[in-house]
Amino acid sequence: MTGLARVLQSDYMNFAKTEKGAPYNLATSGVADCTLADLGASLDDLALHGPNAYGYGPLVERIAARFAIPTACVVTAGGCSFANHLAMAALVEPGDEVLAEDPAYELLVSTLGYLQADLRRFQRRPEQGWRLDVEAINAALTPRTRLVVLTNLHNPSGDLADESTIHAIAEAAAKVGAKVLLDEVYLELMFRTGEARTAFRPDGNIIVTSSLTKAYGLSGLRCGWILAPADLAQRMRRLNDLYASLPPHISERLSVVAFDKLESLRARANAMIDANRAVYLEILGQHPGLDQVVLDQGTTVFPRLVSGDADAFFERLMTRYQTTVVPGRFFGRPDHIRVGLAGDPAMTRTGLERLAAALDAR
Repeated sequence: MTGLARVLQSDYMNFAKTEKGAPYNLATSGVADCTLADLGASLDDLALHGPNAYGYGPLVERIAARFAIPTACVVTAGGCSFANHLAMAALVEPGDEVLAEDPAYELLVSTLGYLQADLRRFQRRPEQGWRLDVEAINAALTPRTRLVVLTNLHNPSGDLADESTIHAIAEAAAKVGAKVLLDEVYLELMFRTGEARTAFRPDGNIIVTSSLTKAYGLSGLRCGWILAPADLAQRMRRLNDLYASLPPHISERLSVVAFDKLESLRARANAMIDANRAVYLEILGQHPGLDQVVLDQGTTVFPRLVSGDADAFFERLMTRYQTTVVPGRFFGRPDHIRVGLAGDPAMTRTGLERLAAALDAR
């Protein structure tokens, strides 16, 4: 099947880039931006140019050491979004059957459309806490499946899948000759002890993507990576020759500095998220206008509006209450909204109060 129409845009990314003007922004899933002072970088840490033809050596080494894997398995990329694009482009041919979670991060779905994949879906259900259902995935796999696409933590709900679940899915995929692409960008928030972990194994069929962008307030560095078996990692590096020349070296140098500051950056992030989740539960946890599962981790909540259309609600929330959330249609759930919990606590509290007022006024 190669006659699939090619998707040439991401409606969600257009929304994310153009709908940030409201004073009370609950649409962002990433941690509030940190500063150069938070990094503690000096001019001695910076340089405009350096040897980075296929990844700056010290940065690749930091990533590899963090996950105790060979450097040959690490591919650097411009944030997790491009890491996902590059990984899927190396794994998917036009017409290949790809199985993806639903609801899913829209950019994953639209990128698969750009690659002309034959996209099939399996459901994550709110009545099951949005958990991955291994049996449902196993039933959806076919001999034509070439890739299974997952997020952990799940975007948009924040569900955390344990390693046994992920590896059970990988084993099922392997039986039909498929690989698993696992976006772990929000899992970074879970490393409270400082011990990083990943579902990736150098000899396995799981390819992992992640970055420093969402969990640490470092989106401006665009420090992303792919963990893949060495031969596949090399294929991705060479494929990237078609997309870009060299990454900005100053960002690579600052990313190395950031890796040495992750404990303090994570503490900053979790302090904000923990405070914001508590405020969300206080203000909206029992709100009759929402049907929801509020999990103990992650940067977002994905409630269903008990009545009404999320797009209409979004317009009223933005125009009357100067507050933004993400309409659920971007995740295939037009009756849901995604609410961010990783912003400045004072701004977030006011935004949540305004969200509650908008719900009460309906």
